[in-house]
Amino acid sequence: MATPLGARDGAEFAATAARARPATTSPHPATGKSPLVLSGATVVLPTGSVKDGRVIVDGTRIAGSAPENAQFIDVTGYTLVPGFVDIHNHGGGGASFTSGTADDVVTGIRTHRNHGTTTLVASTVTGDMDFLAQRAGLLSELAEQGDIAGIHFEGPFISPCRKGAHAENLLRHPDPAEVRKLVDAARGQAKMVTLATELPGGLDSVRLLAEQGVIAAIGHTDATYEQTVEAIDAGATVATHLFNAMPQIGHRAPGPIAALLEDERITVELINDGTHLHPAALQLAFHHAAAHRVAFITDAMDAAGFGDGRYLLGPLEVEVSEGVARLVEGGSIAGSTLTLDRAFKRAVTVDRLPVEDVVAAISANPARLLGMSDRIGSLEPGKDADLVLLDHQFDLKGVMRRGEWVVDPQLG
Repeated sequence: MATPLGARDGAEFAATAARARPATTSPHPATGKSPLVLSGATVVLPTGSVKDGRVIVDGTRIAGSAPENAQFIDVTGYTLVPGFVDIHNHGGGGASFTSGTADDVVTGIRTHRNHGTTTLVASTVTGDMDFLAQRAGLLSELAEQGDIAGIHFEGPFISPCRKGAHAENLLRHPDPAEVRKLVDAARGQAKMVTLATELPGGLDSVRLLAEQGVIAAIGHTDATYEQTVEAIDAGATVATHLFNAMPQIGHRAPGPIAALLEDERITVELINDGTHLHPAALQLAFHHAAAHRVAFITDAMDAAGFGDGRYLLGPLEVEVSEGVARLVEGGSIAGSTLTLDRAFKRAVTVDRLPVEDVVAAISANPARLLGMSDRIGSLEPGKDADLVLLDHQFDLKGVMRRGEWVVDPQLG
């Protein structure tokens, strides 16, 4: 089991690690470990970054003050940020969330945890409806155990015009009854369904998902601007990997991108791997949606954290070369090999985004979308002790999940 972290709010973080501490406490009964204080780092909080701050872990959660018997670790010169939250991820470590065994899924989860993703939604790709319902059953067990935060169905309710790396012969219209079948098969663990909302049944399916408390995401769509506005009004709240698998912006036919960027109700997913998006497109999204409406995702497939070679994405064969995944037949981009630590570093060092904006996009915003911001997404007392330790070059040097080191801190 995990053991958590501790953080103080803005003013308290400015205090040094040696300031007054409350009365002695014994090791946490759930973990058997003494409280831990990580001191001296730049700590990124919802209110901004605090230099020479500290994060306090007591049990599995972040605490507001340090008990007398706490263990201190000096992390001066490093940066502490909340654990990353990935709402769109198909696998990693050589394992697929769509076709692998339960052990394979756990391998993929662990691979991404080693790269800072402490909360992950497992995404499926298009398949036969009965098969997807069966996968939902397997994945829901892992969600009930707390290994994943839920399930995202990407397909089969998408446009054949914008299918990307999805098998066209398995695509279908978003019949609300069939959408409901997948949601029910997930036993309360369905978090998001990606739809081409312009297809027959699309708007009714969006309304159904909204009623069920499941995110309706617009993606793999050939919708017009006007059709996209209709879908947003019906209850859609997310743009699946904005810019990718949808019509591009035209000056007479602005298409879905303009509608998704301009509406405050929409959070836009971005794959910041240098392949899916030109830096100018990323800057455009941040300019129009602002940091509070962006969610960095990986859209990772099996090769993430594993290496080049041949893989299957659903029934389709994928060739990964120099870290870029493409369908063997047709050459379409087939997900990514991205991990969120790389997305974070690129956003700060290449895209020159403020660290606070990157933390919002990679932790706070996806946590809010999942309805989990009371537990994760920021370094605040009472929340799960999920954090990532970064060095001055923004390379990952430690990962903690629920107070337990997933990657031991590499200092010096």
